[in-house]
Amino acid sequence: MATGWNLHGQCDVGGWRNIVAIAGGWRRTVGLRADGTVVAIGRKHEGACDVTAWRDIVAITAGDWHTVGVKSNGMVVATGNNQYGQCRVADWRGIVGAAAGYLHTVGLTADGKVLATGTRDEGQCDVDDWHDIIAIAVGSSHTLGLRSDGTVLATGWNDFGQCDVQGWSDIAAIAAGCAHSIGIRMDGTARAAGDNSYRQCDVRGWHSVKLPCTRLNRSSLKNALRLS
Repeated sequence: MATGWNLHGQCDVGGWRNIVAIAGGWRRTVGLRADGTVVAIGRKHEGACDVTAWRDIVAITAGDWHTVGVKSNGMVVATGNNQYGQCRVADWRGIVGAAAGYLHTVGLTADGKVLATGTRDEGQCDVDDWHDIIAIAVGSSHTLGLRSDGTVLATGWNDFGQCDVQGWSDIAAIAAGCAHSIGIRMDGTARAAGDNSYRQCDVRGWHSVKLPCTRLNRSSLKNALRLS
């Protein structure tokens, strides 16, 4: 199901079936089917919805103008706007997760390292020295990495303090918006940093947030990623 602004048909998903994951980009929606194929609807400019030929996909992510898929063999495919090289992922190997931002793409390798491609004007791709990462997330122009010890790394655009996560600990999951960052702790509480113009960081009252990964300790989660 989908609701909201539908100028380009991005909410016309009523006929989709057997969907196991979804991603939303700027004016489009992407769905991953159980058989590893992908569907997309919405703004078709620049080829961001050209996914009908994709096969063996296990994860999807959508940036503003480009779409990325992780294959079962650890390779990555991408389509859409490539002005800054954000779709140059053909040589990536051993990828277990990906995240797409405004004009950059980030990949998580099975050994806990991070790759990045695309525009580097805000430092959002400065991840070469990251290690022991078990999850990644990206905003428009910043990148987050969750380490196996529950701390969080951040790089990129920081005008609103969205990268000020140095004091976070015991984090189990992360997410990023345009200019804010969210962390869910193992105890089900939340942390937030960044733009709070629309109260998107007002999470102090959140409790008992449940995530699948809270059933695992971080060591088990790290091992599961490496075996995937």
